[in-house]
Amino acid sequence: MEIVIRKKSAFKGLSLPENKVTAKKFIEVLSPPEKVTIPVQQSTGASCEFIIDRGDMVKTGQKIADSNSYVSSPIHSPISGKVSKIIKLVNPVTSGLIDAAVIESDGKDSWVELTQIFNMQKSEDFNSLRKIIESLDKKETLDMIREAGIVGLGGATFPTHVKLNPPPDKKIDTVILNGCECEPFITSDHRLMLENGREILMGLYIINSILSPENIYIAIEDNKRDAINKLQELIAMMDFSNLFKIVSLKSRYPMGAEKSLIKTVTGRTVPMGGLPMDVGVIVNNVATSKAIYDAVIEGKPLIDRVVTVTGNVINPKNLQVRLGISINSLIEKCGGFRGEINSVIAGGPMMGLSIVDMDFPVTKGTNCVLVMKRKIQDEQNCINCGRCVNVCPMNLMPLMYVRNVRSRNFESCREYFIDNCIECGSCAYVCPANIPIVGYIKTGKSVLARKKAVK
Repeated sequence: MEIVIRKKSAFKGLSLPENKVTAKKFIEVLSPPEKVTIPVQQSTGASCEFIIDRGDMVKTGQKIADSNSYVSSPIHSPISGKVSKIIKLVNPVTSGLIDAAVIESDGKDSWVELTQIFNMQKSEDFNSLRKIIESLDKKETLDMIREAGIVGLGGATFPTHVKLNPPPDKKIDTVILNGCECEPFITSDHRLMLENGREILMGLYIINSILSPENIYIAIEDNKRDAINKLQELIAMMDFSNLFKIVSLKSRYPMGAEKSLIKTVTGRTVPMGGLPMDVGVIVNNVATSKAIYDAVIEGKPLIDRVVTVTGNVINPKNLQVRLGISINSLIEKCGGFRGEINSVIAGGPMMGLSIVDMDFPVTKGTNCVLVMKRKIQDEQNCINCGRCVNVCPMNLMPLMYVRNVRSRNFESCREYFIDNCIECGSCAYVCPANIPIVGYIKTGKSVLARKKAVK
């Protein structure tokens, strides 16, 4: 039976310089750092509160922060050692202050006790593992995912246990595993598919056991032919040919955006203001699937992740790092800065966040550290060319957000469905007037969110 399906893009998108210089670099596992800084807010939804205090001794994998809110995800210590202090950090997403714990290593990396139900490193009896997964209770599996602190690792950081438990009236018939990684420079997901394909597929089988969808697709852009071939081989070897299909997609940006991906793979359009579950679809990232496997099968909470460190560094790499390690430490592990730089970005060049404080830590949502020399261009007045409208994958009118935010007419932004903007940056990329359109959109969303909170 054919495993790979080829589909054309359902939107124009952008053809960007890929700069995937680390695509052939194997994942290098870093030793636990001497010190980590753990922000209390690392997922979409309610912030956690620390359940540890200054002076406490903690173990690797120990839960150190949690919330009573359903839409939230607990946080675990990535090293063993002493909580030396609780500090305030500036959140680069909101510019607000958040609590963070500083933990100093004891040099032992002593773990909490983990409950491993299968060791795939020692056995390739995939049928036995499938039977174990099938025997798991759905609620208990969701609880394990929740307690492990799993969130969307493609950048959105939405709690995975919430996404995998839609309301009863939302029938999910299609699951899409997102391996597109369409943004330039980033190769962390690409390497995971090549090096941890078995774990990713078993994580996807766990998702299947929870949702029981009719269709399961693994979406990969065609510039990752080696990843397509590798997963195709594993699907056949692990006897998943009747269950999983790989969709090979033309490499365009932002192909990996949820709603663009759903439209291309299924032909369904997520309504304005709606969610993928409204059209019977759930999308998960390949790194999230690997983390689900780690949590359910290995009993391991989310305390590390793969990060691409690239751009103007001496030796670009893909690194598996403990959460809480500083951005500066990763740059040093890659030989330091190369040439002239004026920008360090957490994420990719299109959707990443500029980092001013090099001691800011890697968090659950950090998939890349990009070092660049950016040319700062003066913002000009809009010339009404309409390029931002033509390129928008969500069929929005970005120029209207700029006009309304400039005039402080924020409520009018709602009339143009500002909340449906995915902030992909395509509009700003093509703007001949150098208008930082996404910045205006972020401002508009922030002001509207504050107004809503006050009400």
